[in-house]
Amino acid sequence: MNKPLLSILLISMSAICFSQNPGIKKDAFAHTFSIVARDTVTGEMAVGVQSHWFSVGALVPWGKSGVGVVATQSFVNPAYGPKGLALMEEGKSADEALETLVNNDDGRAFRQVAFLDMNGNTAAFTGENCVEAASDISGKNFSVQANMMLNAKVVPAMAEAFHLNAKLPLAERVVEALRAAQKAGGDIRGRQSAALIVVGPEKAANVWEDKKVDLRVDDHENPVEELARLLKTARAYEYMNRGDLAVEEGNIDKALKEYGTAEKMFPENLEMKFWKAVALANSDRLEEAEPIFKEIFAKDENWRTMLTRLPASGLLNLSEEEIDEIIN
Repeated sequence: MNKPLLSILLISMSAICFSQNPGIKKDAFAHTFSIVARDTVTGEMAVGVQSHWFSVGALVPWGKSGVGVVATQSFVNPAYGPKGLALMEEGKSADEALETLVNNDDGRAFRQVAFLDMNGNTAAFTGENCVEAASDISGKNFSVQANMMLNAKVVPAMAEAFHLNAKLPLAERVVEALRAAQKAGGDIRGRQSAALIVVGPEKAANVWEDKKVDLRVDDHENPVEELARLLKTARAYEYMNRGDLAVEEGNIDKALKEYGTAEKMFPENLEMKFWKAVALANSDRLEEAEPIFKEIFAKDENWRTMLTRLPASGLLNLSEEEIDEIIN
């Protein structure tokens, strides 16, 4: 069946659903596959999702450190996210929280939802009117679910991939589950967006510290692979951040180690090279820093200007003569 005809059929089907079920009139589509999971070593919890729908990360994944995570999809009721987290924060298990919300949802036949609480308990619900192929598999510390898939192999493939990649960090493990889903057939309509969030095992002191990973691919021809690329980039910048902290502490050797690790992950990234060179210059290793600066300036003159602005902010401890030697 060609894509335009499939789209017309889906719109027509949605119109019939809306007329017969007023409870889903305002609900967005997010026919998709997703995983909620917990790392038994770190206690981190995650949601990973891909869909042939724009910006799936805005509706499907929800999480709060020290509480749990939620994936709400199919004909999405976003309230399952914040309300589910609130119930789990009050002490309800994943199963109790999900049951409470499903029982009070007039559109439940069209919902697909998965909850995971901080203890690794999971609960999933696939409404009887979710579009084939639709199913879920739940176990301790994980649940995988999908609807409107090409075939029934997608959900088992996700579960298998999650188990086979147990040695990976949680975020990377979730990405592998998404990759397996796509390889098994994925969404019958194709692919468009993806998202990944990771929250910690303990409540965050500040709201901006709540998510350890928060990545979205809103519109892309290969969203899971783009998500994997962004995750790798995020990991590199984690090393950069640790390098910055080491500089603040005066531990230049540690800073150089962290910056160096980041640079190895993305050798073409000029900013990573630049701050490594700055750290070398600030630790009286100007001879090592100069060729790095030279390479950077040859590729982008703006970094030469950037260097001259650092002393005023206390980020470069060199004399005017030394700075002139570097930039000239």
